[in-house]
Amino acid sequence: MPGTIADRYELGDRLGSGGMSTVYKATDKVLERTVAVKVLAEHLSDDEKFVARFRREALAVAKLVHPNIVQVYDTGVDGGRHFIVMEYVTGRSGAQLLQRYGQLEPRIAVDIAAEACAGLEYAHKQGIVHRDVKPGNLMVIGGPASAAGEKEAMTVKIADFGIARAAEQTRLTQVGSVVGTAAYLSPEQSRGEEATGISDVYSLGVVTYQLLTGRLPYEGNSLAELAIRRENERPLPPSSYEPDVPPELSAAVLRALESAPEDRYADALDLAAALRAGLDGIAPASEAPTRALGSSTAATRVVPREEPRTPTAPVPARRRSEPARPARQTPARAAGAQDRSAFARLMRGIGGLLLIAIVAAIVAATILLLTDAGSSTDVGKFIDDNINTLIDNIKDYVNQNTGN
Repeated sequence: MPGTIADRYELGDRLGSGGMSTVYKATDKVLERTVAVKVLAEHLSDDEKFVARFRREALAVAKLVHPNIVQVYDTGVDGGRHFIVMEYVTGRSGAQLLQRYGQLEPRIAVDIAAEACAGLEYAHKQGIVHRDVKPGNLMVIGGPASAAGEKEAMTVKIADFGIARAAEQTRLTQVGSVVGTAAYLSPEQSRGEEATGISDVYSLGVVTYQLLTGRLPYEGNSLAELAIRRENERPLPPSSYEPDVPPELSAAVLRALESAPEDRYADALDLAAALRAGLDGIAPASEAPTRALGSSTAATRVVPREEPRTPTAPVPARRRSEPARPARQTPARAAGAQDRSAFARLMRGIGGLLLIAIVAAIVAATILLLTDAGSSTDVGKFIDDNINTLIDNIKDYVNQNTGN
């Protein structure tokens, strides 16, 4: 749609297009400079809520002035077409570099990521989260993107701040589309939670992994599949694909990909420092010690470093959420338990005594009846002998069951 917007920006060649917008190279006739004009897609221009959020975010992003962020100059609407006027950046995007080279040398990949970290850190301090960090939003000037093919000083600029924020909860997401590429979204974003600066750190970790290896740490056909893999799988270290990647650099990248935000780096600058140290084969100073899970042979997981604590009592206080542990048995309770056990044996002995007495009485009565009510002397002697034997047996039984 070449033409002029707002009687000021004369559109030229189309630089790129996507589902949300089309970008044109343009000339600012007032300031006589080359700019880039992003024109929103028509279906978004009809969404009043989106337009309101878009304008609000564009104004906020226009306040970001940093060498690693694409500057926003202007925003407005002309004939129903909403647009943003931005700094024109020569060079190639990270996505274009991957398409051409497949993967980058470790030092170049780290340089790109570190410069992106500087831009993200500045934006985060201004309270602005990108939410859609991916190779296509990293513009690389010089370096491997040099048109002359020679090594030049490289500058990285982050583009599209605020676009993802404006698109949240619009018809795009309501119909199941995902703002940005799902593979770069942090786990908390995939769950629909609010994105933070640490979410951008995760996304940049994915980008760095891809720049080093030419592949994504997790791949899937849907957001749900990616979420399941993130919960149940651990990505292979980049060094397992590329031997030129130092193991320390692999460890630095993997920490940025931790599922829990608190297990990642505290901010983007920490990530940059860890990547540069890892590139030189040095374990980053902020690297947390690994902790075995389950057993000494279990997989290890990077966890945040804990500050030294002041020694406390040997028995820690129980948390409210923890069930009370059974108290150890004291000597007094043990003695009480022994008394109850002896009493139980005594009762069993008395029960047995009564049972034997009843049996003895029945036997005696039967013998008396069969021998004319005990008139025979032999029978009487037989009864006396057997009764005495029964009594002795009873005493032994009682002694055995009472422990006396």
